[in-house]
Amino acid sequence: TLRRQRIFQQTAKAVPSPCPYQQRHPMPDDSDAADKSTLRAIARQRRRNFVASLDALTHRLAFKAVPSPLAQRIADAQVIALYMALDDEAPAQRLAPQLGVMGKQVALPRVLDRLGSMDFLLWRPEDQLFPGLFGTSHPEPSGGAVAPDVIIAPLLGFDQRMNRLGQGGGYYDRAFARHPDALRVGLAWSAQELDDVPADPWDLPLDMILTETAVIEAT
Repeated sequence: TLRRQRIFQQTAKAVPSPCPYQQRHPMPDDSDAADKSTLRAIARQRRRNFVASLDALTHRLAFKAVPSPLAQRIADAQVIALYMALDDEAPAQRLAPQLGVMGKQVALPRVLDRLGSMDFLLWRPEDQLFPGLFGTSHPEPSGGAVAPDVIIAPLLGFDQRMNRLGQGGGYYDRAFARHPDALRVGLAWSAQELDDVPADPWDLPLDMILTETAVIEAT
């Protein structure tokens, strides 16, 4: 079962919901037969349309604070892995200042190759970033890789079973497997919820999903 909690009052007020993409839409009739690549194309377009529909203030206020359900789950965590958003992804980097105030260390992923390998490097918002593969950026690797206690991951879509639809490179699948004790949190716009995300045997479900309007937890 799932538990959904609306994000604290000031964010709920600041993020209006009249947008036609705010509600979860059913996939096309043939979605059960669609493979993941087709589903990714649909999810990318949905996310693009939703983000384009947001006014500037709504976009600027989204994901700027750590909601209390997530704060409670990460109370004992030391290293929180975020990511630098690309294109229309939910901007995880906006959580970094509050995480710092909470006494957490923040890490960012570094893509190591084109085969699905990445590690995590400590980062502060004032640190310089260096260009990586696939348009990514990462901190200076001089300090060495760290093991995150929490991995906040981007996604293209998610469903009510907490399955995550990623880009298809397997980077986060491998990271989840390499750090099995880390809390797995997906960051998404609310319009990215899908009716069904096909899961492979090796896929690990998310523990939490944070959108601009709600926190969703598996119970």
